[in-house]
Amino acid sequence: MREMTLDEFDIAILRALQSDGALTNAALSQRVHLSASQCSRRRAALETAGLIAGYAARLDGEKLGFGLRAIVRVNLRRHGGDNDRSFARFVERRFEVRSAFSVSGDADYILDLRTPDLEAFARFIHEHLLPHDQVAQVRSEIVLRTVKDEPGVDLSRHPCA
Repeated sequence: MREMTLDEFDIAILRALQSDGALTNAALSQRVHLSASQCSRRRAALETAGLIAGYAARLDGEKLGFGLRAIVRVNLRRHGGDNDRSFARFVERRFEVRSAFSVSGDADYILDLRTPDLEAFARFIHEHLLPHDQVAQVRSEIVLRTVKDEPGVDLSRHPCA
């Protein structure tokens, strides 16, 4: 991908699309004060440069029956090569795992899980995660209340903003 220099219109487009990815080019043009054709060209360039990774609707997991959210810290038995790849493949296949991060600190991985309830969460931990060959230790925290869960990045901090 090529390096792209952003100006204030690009930042305005990114900010608007981050807020509402379903905006048409006509609606986008009204928000950022450019013509629809200019918005279309700039949007395509931002997509080509990889600055827009995709578009998705934000769903309410609780209302859809996934009322339990947990943050799980995992330590592996052994590190490197096939061990890490094996665990990464396991995580990629599990629908309960919504996000997974290899991290520094006292855990090797941090997992963000969504399950319908505590029983489904316990089943995932005891029947799938703990029996995995590479897993040495699991520590989990049940999310009691979400204080902030904001996707994307704060574009007000970008030099062009």
